[in-house]
Amino acid sequence: MILRPELIGAFLTGVIGPIIVTFIKEYLEKRKSSKKDPVAESLKTNILVDNKINEILEEYGADRVWITQFHNGGHFYPTGKSIHKFSMFYETVTTGTSSVKDYFQNIPVSLFSKSTNHLLENEVIEIPDFKDETIATHGLKYVADEYGCKSGYLFAIKSIDNKFLGVLGIDYTKKRKSLTHDEISDIRVEVTSIGGVIMNHLQNHH
Repeated sequence: MILRPELIGAFLTGVIGPIIVTFIKEYLEKRKSSKKDPVAESLKTNILVDNKINEILEEYGADRVWITQFHNGGHFYPTGKSIHKFSMFYETVTTGTSSVKDYFQNIPVSLFSKSTNHLLENEVIEIPDFKDETIATHGLKYVADEYGCKSGYLFAIKSIDNKFLGVLGIDYTKKRKSLTHDEISDIRVEVTSIGGVIMNHLQNHH
């Protein structure tokens, strides 16, 4: 049996055509869904991190919880080498506690090299009493005095492959607070989770 050209044309139009159209439509839909809205993704990340630091603030009775992240900021003259800086990207405070976020923007890491290096190597800085001279403050006492911080705890935020992304800080401004070993361990788990959220955001916007 020999199919006439018009029958072949009708077959292609009636059967193959819709299949191709459906395939193209599904392909375009997949491409569309794979292109994430960067603004929407940033807002999602901000909400997740804000929720985390608010939970930490409430659970551990803190007055201020904040997160700084490292970034490049300008270049050295005349070598052109990048200047490493950090900025405070997230902060939550209790009623009556002053915000410090605006004061910690584009700060050269070199100004806090002692505390940053300690966090890089040890991941935690515990200062239950800034007035106690037997406790190492790693160059942070003058900042604590400036912003009325009586106790402070800092945690290194790292990615799963150990990249140093930033710092989470917990401040007590109204009264001194000594966190237990178990509390420190629990907070480190929370910080690991935050590191995953931040790293995922950075990778999606690289």
